[in-house]
Amino acid sequence: MSIPKNMKENKSFLRETLEKNTFSVSAYLDILNTLLSSCKTKIAGEVTELKRASSGHVYFSLKDKKDGSVLSCVIWSSVYRFCGVELKEGLEVKVFGYADIYKPTGRINFKCSSVELMGEGQLKKQYEELKNKLEKEGLFEESRKKMIPDYPCRIGIITSKEGAVINDFLNNLGCYGFKIKLVDSRVEGIEAVKDLLNALKTIKKQELDCLVIMRGGGSLESFLAFNNEVLIREVSKLSIPVIVALGHDKDVPLLALMADKMVSTPTAAANLLNNSWQRLEWEIKEKETTIFSFLSSFFEKVNLLEYKIKETLPRIIENRINNLKAVINNAENIISNNNPERNLSLGYSIIRKSGKIIKSINSVKENDLIDLQVVDGIINTEVKTKGLRKNNL
Repeated sequence: MSIPKNMKENKSFLRETLEKNTFSVSAYLDILNTLLSSCKTKIAGEVTELKRASSGHVYFSLKDKKDGSVLSCVIWSSVYRFCGVELKEGLEVKVFGYADIYKPTGRINFKCSSVELMGEGQLKKQYEELKNKLEKEGLFEESRKKMIPDYPCRIGIITSKEGAVINDFLNNLGCYGFKIKLVDSRVEGIEAVKDLLNALKTIKKQELDCLVIMRGGGSLESFLAFNNEVLIREVSKLSIPVIVALGHDKDVPLLALMADKMVSTPTAAANLLNNSWQRLEWEIKEKETTIFSFLSSFFEKVNLLEYKIKETLPRIIENRINNLKAVINNAENIISNNNPERNLSLGYSIIRKSGKIIKSINSVKENDLIDLQVVDGIINTEVKTKGLRKNNL
C-alpha cells in the first residue's frame, strides 16, 4: 500500500488509515519513517560505542547517564566534517536530527545532522585546542592579513536579515554610494555552519571590495559556528579582505582572530568602511578652505591695487604729459635753431637752381638762371661769371 501524501498533515486521516488497513512490514516501516523524519529534535547524552567506518561515516550510541538508556546514532561523513566536533567516547554532546528505522534489521538509528559539545568546560577545551592548532599554522599571523582598501564601494554582508545587527550596520554606514550584497544566514545554532558555508559560496560569485560577517553578542556556546574549523578555513581562502564583527567578551571567536580586520560591533564595522571616505571628505573641505582663503586674499590685493592705481593714475598721466611737452618744446627749439631760413635775417641768402639749393660754383655755369632767396623775397638773376673764393672773409 502506498503512503498517502498528506498523512503527516492529517492526523485523523492517518489514524483512520492505520486502523482500517493491514500493512506489510515494509509499508508499515515506510509509514513510521515518514512520520519520524518530520520529528526533528535535539537529544543530549554521552558518546559510547564509537566506531568509524572506512567510508568516513561515524556510528555511536548516546547514553543517558541517569538511567543508562541508549540510542543508536549515525552521522554521515559529509555532515561530520562540518560539525567541528571530534567525537570521542565519554564526551557529552547534543545532537540534532531525526530517528529512522533500518528496514533490514528493524533497528532504530538516530540520523544526526549536527553535533555540539555540552558544558562550558568541554567547549573551552575544544576552543583552546583548535586555537593552538590554527595558531601553529600561522592562520592568525598579521603578515597574512589583507588590507581593507581605501574607498570601498561593493560590500558583501553575511548575517541574519532579522534583528538589530543589520539595522545597526546600515544606520551607521555613511552616504558614500555603497553597494550592499546581503546574504541571509543563521548565525547561531546547530544549522548555522551549513548556512554560513552556503553564504560563502554565494559571496564567491560576486565582485566585491570586501566582506563583513556579523552577529550580536552571546555566550561561548552561541558562538560555536564561528569557532568551526571548516568555516574558518573556507573564509581564509577568500581573495577579498574580510571584516568580522562579532560581539564578544573574553573568548574571542576564532573566526575573528583569523579575519583581516576584527571589530566587536556592527557599528564599528560600518565606521571602518566609512573611514577612508570621511578622510577624503575632510581633505576636500580643507582644500576648499585653502582655495577660498587664497582667492579672498588675492581679490583683496587686487582691490587694493586698483584703488591705488585710481588714486595715482591722474598724477602719473599729468607728469607724463608735462615730460612730453618738455621734450616737444626742446625739439622745437632744436629745429628752430637749425632752420636755415633763420640765417636769412642775418644777411645770408639761399641760392637755388631749378628749385635745388646750390652749394658749389660747379653746380652752375654762365648764363644759368638762378634764384636768390633773401629775408623778404626772391631775386631772379643770371650767372655772368664765376670764380673760386680766394680768401676767407
